[in-house]
Amino acid sequence: MKSLLLIAVLAFANVFAMPCGAVSDIKQVSVQEANEAVGRAGVQFVDVRTPDEFKSGHAAKAVNIPLDVIEKESAALDKEKPVYLICRSGRRSQQAAETLKNAGFKEIYNVTGGTQAWTAANLPLEK
Repeated sequence: MKSLLLIAVLAFANVFAMPCGAVSDIKQVSVQEANEAVGRAGVQFVDVRTPDEFKSGHAAKAVNIPLDVIEKESAALDKEKPVYLICRSGRRSQQAAETLKNAGFKEIYNVTGGTQAWTAANLPLEK
């Protein structure tokens, strides 16, 4: 009985702990899903690798905002529009996704496998 009461209290507290306009969870997407999405109007596509990594080749249509400056530079992005994040393998982009989530972004997608998976899938690259 006590455990049931505890569960009810935690569930109640969790509902009221969420801020208005709560940020959605970070969605994990494949490179194929990301490639389809970034062609749509209003979609933001950010490569969070270093400038040198970005210059060596990046997913088509991506802009470079390195992980180490994403918090400061996030003001250049629209919090209300979807943002897709990519890095080399998906690890740094997940970190960037957490940063953007904490900054109030509403729709965040992490590209799993990163640029390695993008290249392996023969998707368009730019230099």
